[in-house]
Amino acid sequence: MTEKVNLHDFIVVDYTGKLKDGKIFDTTVEQVAKDNGFYEEKMKFGSATICVGEQQILPGLDQQLIGKEVGESFTVELGPEQAFGKRDVKKMRIMPISAFKEHNMQPQPGLQIDVDGQIGTITRVSGGRIIVNFNHPLAGKEVVYEVKISKKIIDHSEKIIAFLNTTLKIPEDKIKVEITEEKATVSLPTELPAQFTDIVAQKLAGLVKLKEIKFVAEKKPEHEMKKPLHFSSENESNVRFHETK
Repeated sequence: MTEKVNLHDFIVVDYTGKLKDGKIFDTTVEQVAKDNGFYEEKMKFGSATICVGEQQILPGLDQQLIGKEVGESFTVELGPEQAFGKRDVKKMRIMPISAFKEHNMQPQPGLQIDVDGQIGTITRVSGGRIIVNFNHPLAGKEVVYEVKISKKIIDHSEKIIAFLNTTLKIPEDKIKVEITEEKATVSLPTELPAQFTDIVAQKLAGLVKLKEIKFVAEKKPEHEMKKPLHFSSENESNVRFHETK
């Protein structure tokens, strides 16, 4: 008997994203990347575990998963609105060259920068003015995804670990879960603000259908304690640079 995918199911998927001309820009399958000149050593490949409806993948693709059968492979075409959005002229910004000189960087077209968490690409250098495009590189593009749904995740611990790994980028091997009488205690490698964990715990408990989820920080030997995180003030620069290929 076939099993269909429902809203808030946790499923394991593989996918490959292409432009309309067939050029691959994203894949979970290592061999596909190697066969299409998309592979890099630093890239991580492997099936993704997602919670359907939580937009842990592109919104348009997320919606297409509902009603599909476990084990099914399918292809879906997504317009810009369902994928990476339309190009927005308001996301084109002019920055002074002084911002780059502060970091001893020479601005040039193609250089990618991170400004307050927003990724932008320099498109033009004209005198003392630098034009930076903060649209997604694939904004305005129609894309095609090939998807394979491998299985549903039933185990509560697996669901919790997968959700925290996908949402908070916490390595799976750093998350420990103990469940007793429909209540879970989740040990994390570092302590997070209570206001934040309370919201995540409530959300996650509803998704995995547990009565309660409690987060605790893993206790470490004193010699392994790290220095407190440093948060920059408004007067400090938040511009970071790295080059695109």
